Amino acid sequence: MSLFRSICQFSLSAALLASTSVNAAGLLKPANSTLPDLLIQQHDVDVVIQDGYAVTQVEQVFSNPNTQPLDAIYSFPVPDKAAVGEFTYWINGKPVTGEVVKKQQAREIYREEKQAGRNVAIVEKDSYKTFDISVAAIQPHTDVRVRLVYVQPTHVDSGIGRYVYPLEDGGVDEAKQAFWNRNEHVQKQFSFNVHLRNSYPIDGLRMPHQPSANITHSDAYNWNVELISTARSGHTSSPSTDDDRSVQTPQVNNTPLGTPVAQLDKDLILYWRHSDGLPGSLDMTTYKKDSKAPGTFMLTLTPGDDLSPLNSGRDWIFVLDVSGSMSGKYSALTEGIRQGLAQLSPNDRFRIVLFNDSARDFSGGFLPATPERITPMLDRLDQYQPSRGTNLYAGMTMGLSKMDSDRPTAMVLVTDGVANVGVTEKHAFLTLLKAADLRLYTFVMGNSANRPLLNEMTKVSQGFSISVSNADDIMGQIMLAADKMSHQALRNININFDGGRIADLTPEQIGSLYRGQQLTVLGHYRKAGPVKVTLTGDIGDESRTYTTEIQLPDQSLLNPELERLWAYATIENLQAKIDYLGEDSDSKQAITSIATDHGLVTDYTSMVVLEEDRFKALGIDRTNEQRVAVERQARDQRAQAPITQRRADKAQPMFDKQRATVGGRSGGGAVDPWMILILLALAGSALYLRSHPDDANA
Repeated sequence: MSLFRSICQFSLSAALLASTSVNAAGLLKPANSTLPDLLIQQHDVDVVIQDGYAVTQVEQVFSNPNTQPLDAIYSFPVPDKAAVGEFTYWINGKPVTGEVVKKQQAREIYREEKQAGRNVAIVEKDSYKTFDISVAAIQPHTDVRVRLVYVQPTHVDSGIGRYVYPLEDGGVDEAKQAFWNRNEHVQKQFSFNVHLRNSYPIDGLRMPHQPSANITHSDAYNWNVELISTARSGHTSSPSTDDDRSVQTPQVNNTPLGTPVAQLDKDLILYWRHSDGLPGSLDMTTYKKDSKAPGTFMLTLTPGDDLSPLNSGRDWIFVLDVSGSMSGKYSALTEGIRQGLAQLSPNDRFRIVLFNDSARDFSGGFLPATPERITPMLDRLDQYQPSRGTNLYAGMTMGLSKMDSDRPTAMVLVTDGVANVGVTEKHAFLTLLKAADLRLYTFVMGNSANRPLLNEMTKVSQGFSISVSNADDIMGQIMLAADKMSHQALRNININFDGGRIADLTPEQIGSLYRGQQLTVLGHYRKAGPVKVTLTGDIGDESRTYTTEIQLPDQSLLNPELERLWAYATIENLQAKIDYLGEDSDSKQAITSIATDHGLVTDYTSMVVLEEDRFKALGIDRTNEQRVAVERQARDQRAQAPITQRRADKAQPMFDKQRATVGGRSGGGAVDPWMILILLALAGSALYLRSHPDDANA
């Protein structure tokens, strides 16, 4: 079979897999309720990716078709590293922005305001799984409008950027699935708009499985994506602005009235590719209100390509989750392993361990990584059916057994990380990995995966993790990982600052950087002016040092969201300590204090929206309303201003080589993953047109 044909066939299967999801974002209704569903009339998403982070704004209109008041509960997966900073609820036609208080206090306020018959809404976080928006007592035959805004750092790997709008629930919360039904259908209007403004040239954008997406660009630095579906008749306006002006939007995909225009069951994924030949660099974004206030900075370090290929034989342990929660992801898992094994050298050995509620040495020990041994093993794996619970600890323990101390060893873990059988405490997993002499490479499958556990396990072993959605270009993700596993890593990293009175750095411990990865560091500074930045690390037995000098500004007003990003990253560090050492009052108080100061929804805080006079009556200061106003003004200014260069080391380059790309100098004939993305998009289009012949003839 030709390579082109095999890629296309896999792309079609991946597209089909993405179209068969059953767990989705949407409105929840008790499973035993006989009342008609509440309806999602509009779902409008606007994303701006600029200056190293993305701002996602979601506006929704809910309606109650029943003859009695009903509460609306909208649930969606927690986006990766997303800090929710704004929740706005239109009360009597006017937008009211929420404030953050302690979680239990927010619940009490919600209950009391609801009982008193007043308008109230709340946003809560259900650990790492979901954000839940509740709006009390939507009156019969009326609509309510809400807006949610979150910020998150952008993700670029080997020159490929990736943004995910998560809609597919991971299917890991069995209690919620047993109690609730979901309505994920949008009735009148769905829109998804992305504005990518980058200080480095972009070759192109791709949205797998979305043939209706309209992708345009004015130049190599300004790109737009527009995906809109509206009912064919009847009036539907675009998302309203705070001053109630209406802006008409083009209707790209019309649907007959009465038929849902969209279903919120598949992730929307956007890839962009940086131009070739870009230099390694240190990029900087800052926010400082005035000369007296402390400043916040975000540094993004993109090293040059100076990590050499690994040529010696290695042992690879594949630990694969075959529990029931992986049922919808199993095809992606087996294809990913097939592609991963194909990258191994004949000098390598592999071993496969499967686990659900118990662990099994599927391969019967280590086998040579030759086609004669790989093919029959994978044929057996294809026949396996996921089932039962998830004893992740048993799988890890068996995988770490029978290691050969004379050979370098790596473990590839593929799981959603929802351990519910046997040992489940995070501390036990981290202790297990700290005692092991190997690198852990983790594929985090699907939304609602236990990212806090899996990312910390990976960090302890100085490995890396890659998130994989059913809507992803999974082969491309595998190739990114294989490229890292076949090269050296920069280990034992430390970063030092001389000048600026730098403080509150996050992350506190960096670990390792692999080929193509970026390092993002956030912190505070008290003194403007020059700062010497030094990055040190080890490559094999050799120590490396990279230095440059940057200039911290005395005032910088265009990126106030950096304060929330710093706060979120700091809270993540504190939460990781709690997960490892156990909850203590000081850490819990620190998280609560940072979250309330910066308006963030966390495990300990929630956001409530009340009738305007009730904030004052309950003694709740309107600090988040003020912060949201500052952020909105800055976003308007950024949209009107020309793109600014974020590179801070141009005068004194920190790295002397170009950035790494997959299939570059050590590619050895590997397929360009960008071509795979193109093929995946074409295959998704073909699948869509097969199932929608009317669109093909339009």
